[in-house]
Amino acid sequence: MLEKLLYTGIGAATLFKEKVEEEVKKMEENGKIKTDDAKTFLESIETKGKEEEERIKEAMKDALKEVINELGLATKADIEKLKEDLTSKH
Repeated sequence: MLEKLLYTGIGAATLFKEKVEEEVKKMEENGKIKTDDAKTFLESIETKGKEEEERIKEAMKDALKEVINELGLATKADIEKLKEDLTSKH
């Protein structure tokens, strides 16, 4: 479910980026914005989009870790430690 939510967000961001690029291209063609300004603007939006994607991924990871802790579920690290403990005792 969370994965679908993440993909939905990424899809929406991609669609938004495409629409912004279309509008900026129209403005450029109509002489309302300079090519260099358009390029800088699009690069800025792309950078901010990547930063936001990373922020969302980290927030989701933190939320998942919190849920795992609240439910008392064993993590991969917990299982590995248990395996090590069991092997070292035999």
